[in-house]
Amino acid sequence: MSPYENLSESKWLDKTKELVDKHPLTKDDIVEVVLDSWEGILKTKIAGELQIGVDIFPSPQILGNYLHELIPVFLEKKYPGKWTRDLEKKDKDLVCLTDSQFSSEIKTSSNPNNIFGNASYGQEDSSNASSKTKDGYYIAVNFEKFNPKNKNFTPRIKKIRFGWLDHSDWHSQSASSGQAATISTTVRDNKLLLIYDADRGGKQY
Repeated sequence: MSPYENLSESKWLDKTKELVDKHPLTKDDIVEVVLDSWEGILKTKIAGELQIGVDIFPSPQILGNYLHELIPVFLEKKYPGKWTRDLEKKDKDLVCLTDSQFSSEIKTSSNPNNIFGNASYGQEDSSNASSKTKDGYYIAVNFEKFNPKNKNFTPRIKKIRFGWLDHSDWHSQSASSGQAATISTTVRDNKLLLIYDADRGGKQY
C-alpha cells in the first residue's frame, strides 16, 4: 500500500518529510555523494588522454549514466556492507543491503527542473511490467549540459531532490512516439523534497 493512500494532496508534503527522515541516508549523505560524483566525472580522463570538459564533451545521457554508476559506488565505499549498486534485474539502482524498503531509484536529467522515466513507468501495470518495482524512494538529480562552444563553461549540479514516488505517479507521453514518462509538478513538489538548489546557495535544509 502506498504511504500516501487516502491522504489529501495538502498532506503529501508532511508525509514526504516523514519518509525522508525515516531513511537511513541523511540529506547530507545524498547531497555530498551526488556532488562528489559530479566532481569526479569532471576530473576524469578517458584512456588517460582525453579530459572530460576539455577534450571531449559527453552527452547528457552519458553524464546521467556516469552518475547512476558512481552514486551507488561512492555510498558503498562510505558505508560498506550497507549499500551497493544494482546486481540483478529486480534491484533498484541503489540497493540497501540491510532493509530493502530503503533501496532507491536514481533519476537524472539535463532538464532544469523535471525528471523522466522510460515509457514503461507510465504504463498502468508498470508495477508488474518488469521485475523491478517503480514504487519507493527516489533520488532525482538535474544537471547542466556541456557547451562545446564554450570550453570555459563548467556545468553544475542544478537540483537534487529526494522522496518517494508510486508507479501511479508516472504518466506516459500522449504522443504515440513518446518514449518517456513524466510526473506532475504537484507530485514533484510534494513527494520529492528539494534538498539542493545551486541557484539558491546549495543545500535547502
